[in-house]
Amino acid sequence: MRQAVFDSRGSHIRWTEVPGAEPARVYVHGLGSMSAVYHAHIAARPELAGRRSLFVDMPGHGTSDRPQDFGYTLDDHAHAVAVALDTAGVTSAELIGHSMGGAVAIVLAHRRPDLVSRLVLTEANLDACPPSTAASSAIAAYEEEEFVEKAYARMLDTVGPLWAATMRLTDPRALHRSAVGLYRGSTPVMRTLLEGLSVDRTFLQGEAAGELAGRERLEAVGVRVVTVSGAGHNVMFDNPGAFAAAVAGTA
Repeated sequence: MRQAVFDSRGSHIRWTEVPGAEPARVYVHGLGSMSAVYHAHIAARPELAGRRSLFVDMPGHGTSDRPQDFGYTLDDHAHAVAVALDTAGVTSAELIGHSMGGAVAIVLAHRRPDLVSRLVLTEANLDACPPSTAASSAIAAYEEEEFVEKAYARMLDTVGPLWAATMRLTDPRALHRSAVGLYRGSTPVMRTLLEGLSVDRTFLQGEAAGELAGRERLEAVGVRVVTVSGAGHNVMFDNPGAFAAAVAGTA
């Protein structure tokens, strides 16, 4: 495991790494998750083997530190991931971002184009103020202290065992602030940033999620949108073959 200081208090962002050829692939997880849990089985597939791969846990999540005075906005997370990549000596990486991790990857590609050569976004948040059925909206609907003291424990009992397994390793205050930051979105909003990027861009949409809003506009500006059959939000678990093909660029 490797680590880097990402704030003035000496807090560390941490990641695990598999050596291999450049450009590196950097896997960024979603809200209340961990990178290796969601992506290590993908990076180990034969069609992706041999490439340097980094599995980054964002602040407040997984193995990374949980500073109580950190903002946990999309910009904050993007900054911390950039620090990790700078420390690792990574440039022109392929960023594979899931859900909130996709939103963070978009912000990072906008802020630090030197670090990113390609985006593979899985069910990434593109717009602010998602519907109330979205996980980030459900969490952000609480006041911070109410969520930390009461709602976090209740949520662990209701989200299902898969998500609960990683959510319980997420600091509740970091989870709430990250959800609020995701709900508010970036400025300009993530969709606008994505449309303006010049790097190779692929967006994976699980078939069960329905049609991607604004798909025609995204495709018109060069974003490759792929609807993955037999998959919901967690495409990497529901259809790992299709997910790996998209990461490899062969889908």
